[in-house]
Amino acid sequence: MIATWILLTQLTAAPMMSTECGVEGRERANVWERAKHPELRRYCDLLASGAAKLASGGAMAREVVGIAEEADKVVAGRAAPMVLRGRALTRLGRFGEAYDAFSEAKKRDVNAVEDPVALLSYARSAARSNHADDGRTAFRALLPRATALPASERGLVYLEAGLLSMARGAAGLDDAIVALRQARREAQDYAASLSTLALALALDRAGNKDEARAVLDERARNDAKGVTNDNRARDALGPLSAEADAMAGYGLEGTDALLAKAAWTRYVDGAPGGPWADHAKAHLGTVAGAKPSKPR
Repeated sequence: MIATWILLTQLTAAPMMSTECGVEGRERANVWERAKHPELRRYCDLLASGAAKLASGGAMAREVVGIAEEADKVVAGRAAPMVLRGRALTRLGRFGEAYDAFSEAKKRDVNAVEDPVALLSYARSAARSNHADDGRTAFRALLPRATALPASERGLVYLEAGLLSMARGAAGLDDAIVALRQARREAQDYAASLSTLALALALDRAGNKDEARAVLDERARNDAKGVTNDNRARDALGPLSAEADAMAGYGLEGTDALLAKAAWTRYVDGAPGGPWADHAKAHLGTVAGAKPSKPR
């Protein structure tokens, strides 16, 4: 249960650098090893360079892919270059390739994707390359460590985890609601309205209609109109971007029934056999006879 994961003791982020390059109490031994093996020094320098370039914002992600490939040639068979490659490819939106890189890293070392930053990239690459179960598993491992991530990412992490759980249907609702409550507490800027709309939608799908209506604040209602056209929202929702139509439809019902009808129609047309199709059709029925709102 996500509720259990969130209540676990928060863990500190592990270093990105592989153990052979020096971690915690092993620096002296590793310095000696690098002195004896110049190729190991080159390997470690490449990993450090690639990690620094990604930390600077990811503008050089394409270059980092090449750095990871070079490191893998210098010292073959280690997991760290594949993790670095996976992170860079995720930044580039090449999610299928990123998932393959992380999968190879995990074959080389079962603990390869333990660092929270790497784990987030793995979770996103899995969720966005039709490996939803692996994505849910990765997010489940990540949430207890989310405090190690930048504040700007934490709300989005809980939002993505919640939506991925909700995509399972009714079986995932409890976990989704817990994650989305946390998303609403953590989210910043545009993600705040997304998290509020997603939580209200989840509560309504769970039958908690009064609480769902109470959750919607003025900002979320106002932002509901633009959520389906906001590229940042689409990027944040990833493969579940169709949920933006359901979020918009629910958020607009109290302020603009015609736009709510249009949003619910798009959702039903886009996911006629999805787990929430009947829920959407029921809402569409309530706004089917909507008339233009009177000017205030």
